[in-house]
Amino acid sequence: MLEFEIRHKDLMGRIGKLQTPHGSIETPTIMPVINPNLMSIGAEDMKQYGAEMLITNAYIIYRKRDLREAAVKNGIHSLLRCEMPIMTDSGSYQLYEYKDVEVGNREILEFQQSIGSDVCVPLDIPTPPYAKIEKAKDDLEETMRRMREARRIVQNNPLAGVVQGSTFVDLRAESAKRVAALGFDVYAIGGVVPLLASYTFDKLVDIIVASKMNLPLNAPVHLFGAGHPMIFPLAVALGCDLFDSAAYALYAKGKRYITSEGTRKVEDLQYLPCACPVCSSYSVKELKEDVDVLAAHNLWVTYEEMRIVKQSIVERNLWELCERRCRAYPALLNGLKQMTKYSALIERYDPGTKHPFFYLGESSAYRPEVLRYSSRLDRFTLSGNVLITTIPISQEISVIENERFDHVFFVKPPFGPYPVELEESYPVGQAEIPAEIDAEAKTIALQNVLKLLELNKGVRFVFLYDHKWDGHPLIEEIRKYAEVKAALLQKSENLVTLGADERV
Repeated sequence: MLEFEIRHKDLMGRIGKLQTPHGSIETPTIMPVINPNLMSIGAEDMKQYGAEMLITNAYIIYRKRDLREAAVKNGIHSLLRCEMPIMTDSGSYQLYEYKDVEVGNREILEFQQSIGSDVCVPLDIPTPPYAKIEKAKDDLEETMRRMREARRIVQNNPLAGVVQGSTFVDLRAESAKRVAALGFDVYAIGGVVPLLASYTFDKLVDIIVASKMNLPLNAPVHLFGAGHPMIFPLAVALGCDLFDSAAYALYAKGKRYITSEGTRKVEDLQYLPCACPVCSSYSVKELKEDVDVLAAHNLWVTYEEMRIVKQSIVERNLWELCERRCRAYPALLNGLKQMTKYSALIERYDPGTKHPFFYLGESSAYRPEVLRYSSRLDRFTLSGNVLITTIPISQEISVIENERFDHVFFVKPPFGPYPVELEESYPVGQAEIPAEIDAEAKTIALQNVLKLLELNKGVRFVFLYDHKWDGHPLIEEIRKYAEVKAALLQKSENLVTLGADERV
């Protein structure tokens, strides 16, 4: 029932247009959580921050008689006094927190349908992280029973299918596969709030990937409870499209100031490191005293970060944004490193051409562009004498005995060997790397040198390296396939002299 059109892509992230019964929205986006009992910032006022869709808790409305009657009589949009699309949660979080709720799956689904929800959510069973597998399996079976029931009950409203399975990756994959087989309009990854609260981002990466691999590509994916902007780049890069945020209000209530890099206590601030309308108009003292003003700042910075994520998708440099953001916090860096383990999967969805490649650290060595380049080394047809050198192309190479080469390859970490003819071409020719490169990039570059040698065993290779590569163990492996020569740069003449097997 929901139309989802993808307009831009980078990594597994995408910018899409989602058509709902109350208008279209652009994803990725954040849905602010609106509690009708505590509407410090009005639902309609959310538009000024950038909100296009809201989420509210149907269970909270259902259990309060006056709210329930008003919602049934006039609809959820009238109750919240806005015409934006509204998703309604079922009370699963309350079920997780308090172990019981005063409503059943059928009852809450019929209620959501009756109040005109734009996306209804079944009452799934969130399993705590690291629960015993028997409990996770039992909870998953009950969740699947409720998903099937939901599919029969909700006929006139868009419906979300929820993926559960605790921290068991195989159960998450199974859950996603079974939910996808039922067919839903939106797919939601649930039960991850405890992981977010404990900053266990590496496990979160595993869960998102296991779910995404088994969900339809033509439907939006909602990551439940991920409302802090510090997680947006990583989660979007892995293919999440919708987020809900109660953090803006909960953190303000706890006197906490949200930034894209983490959270700070307001009492510790002497200056406001932000240029949002709130921080440009209020003092630190006023933020400390007014919860609503602090909540407004938290909303501004939340939407600002999502706009930055969207722009990085358009510019196709989302990985670089992830690297910059994830290096601000060690636990996020764990998440980034975990993401590199899925580079082969990400490469399948990543665009083939991008803006210049910026090397920002060892994680860059595992970017999809590097993996793709390695897979295409077999496209080079070589014959005769081939020189592979780590000497920069800007240096003149003086060859002993005037030896001529049929092909010349330069080595640029982390890509490895590339022919001189591709010096200006994407990606390797346009890669920006620091003067001093780390061991990870060197290793991958030399692995690709070895791959090129092994692909062309009938060719004579000369491998010329400079002192920056001294001692790397892969040079001994290269010696099995090529004549290895060390080099010494004669700075005064800007020449490189070749040695035999030792540096001259």
